[in-house]
Amino acid sequence: MSATGVVHEGPEKGRDPRAQAGEFLTTPNGVRIPDTDHSLKAGRRGPVLLEDFHLREKIMHFDHERIPERVVHARGAGAHGVFTAYGNAAGVTRAAVRAEEGLETPVFVRFSTVLGTRGSADTVRDTRRFATKSYTKEGTWDLVGDNMPVFFIQDAIKFSDIIHAGKPHPDREIPPAQSAHDTFWDFVTLHTWAERGVRAAPYPWTAPCARSRLEPNRR
Repeated sequence: MSATGVVHEGPEKGRDPRAQAGEFLTTPNGVRIPDTDHSLKAGRRGPVLLEDFHLREKIMHFDHERIPERVVHARGAGAHGVFTAYGNAAGVTRAAVRAEEGLETPVFVRFSTVLGTRGSADTVRDTRRFATKSYTKEGTWDLVGDNMPVFFIQDAIKFSDIIHAGKPHPDREIPPAQSAHDTFWDFVTLHTWAERGVRAAPYPWTAPCARSRLEPNRR
């Protein structure tokens, strides 16, 4: 018997009646909820009470409905495939994925931009990146790289700073997928090592192109 008082007689009777089909709605713990349209208040027109656990639980579920997207590389496309080794690398590596002739390894490759959100366009000028995951018999092998000859920072501690500088303004979400605003250029002027990466940005490395033309310059 369920918390709603409905007896389940088995799947042969059709839909499971315990799925909120009883007289009352219930909490995840099975507590009956006779009213889910009004908050618990102190008096008829009083303030909402924090002891209204159903209200808190309902809002909590609402706040967690969306799956957080990646901060960087949220916009991308991938493909599954198979890598077949010719065995030519046997003299320089013991990794079977490269050294064992004829060995077929499942591979997944993902291409993405950096700054754009998951709904951004592929046509913006942005740093392009690839990520390759090989499911080898010796374990999972990850290989990533940027389609840039040199990156904008030297020390990893500055990574979050340059991403924040390049992201859209939080008050108006403009621009949606590129660094054409003052905060990015403020970062560049204050960090001289970013200048080389900026000079590379206008070249074909950051321009939209066929994914087959991406050249992994940095790993």
